[in-house]
Amino acid sequence: MTVQARGPWPFVAGASVQGRDHRAVGRENQDAFSTRACRMQEALALAVSDGAGSQRRSALGAHIAVDSACRILTEGVPGPDRSADEWQSWLNQAAHAIIGDYLRTAAVAANPAVTANPAVTAESLGELAATLSAAVVCPPWAGFISVGDGFGAIFTAGPPEVCQVVLPPRIDPRGTDFLSSPWATDMLQCLVVQDPRLSGVMLATDGCVSLAFDHPAALGLDPAAGPQPSAAFFTGLAAAVRAADGDAEPIHRLLTGEPADSCTDDLTVLCALAA
Repeated sequence: MTVQARGPWPFVAGASVQGRDHRAVGRENQDAFSTRACRMQEALALAVSDGAGSQRRSALGAHIAVDSACRILTEGVPGPDRSADEWQSWLNQAAHAIIGDYLRTAAVAANPAVTANPAVTAESLGELAATLSAAVVCPPWAGFISVGDGFGAIFTAGPPEVCQVVLPPRIDPRGTDFLSSPWATDMLQCLVVQDPRLSGVMLATDGCVSLAFDHPAALGLDPAAGPQPSAAFFTGLAAAVRAADGDAEPIHRLLTGEPADSCTDDLTVLCALAA
């Protein structure tokens, strides 16, 4: 998908492909992504979601998640002249509103016969289980929301352009947190970043982790340093999208290339970039 966005984000591009295991068993791509521009501010909302592979209707849940996020994150955006406290307060409220909206919509999708106050079981909602990583960008501000194991980064104009992973993937041995989990609000992450040289944002689902991060030893670092962001994935991919005049083809090429054969889960990347 390629979108010509207004304002400071001329290049908005994203792609999503099936992971190796999903292709092998003929399972549909259970990821989703979406964008939406704010009418009142030069702001843009982006969202990616990973449906639970074990749940038969999680692809629908992922689409509900990104729709709720992009709609709510373009309502009442504080604007560039507001304070960090105002941005954080608004983002916290928006995040809880997204979870509530997702649960209401998913409840109706799980049981179309429900009333305005649906009483559906956790098992029914679990069939639409999905993670969410979302961002709203309104220079110099960027706000990130996450439930689950997706990740997000910001770019700062150079030269050279610099990438910072502000929303790292969360690896929890207990399992993945979903918007439909009873503890979703407890695991919610809300982060506001101010950068006067903000030049882009990128979001991705956890299927891309092995592409996006390198072992520290590959960079001559001690293993204790932990996974390191891959320049080829972040700044390299951003440069390729700009060089392609904002076309999503470089993202699709990366997600379907030989390095991606090691990725078992679906892969989704979405970015918004300044010129």
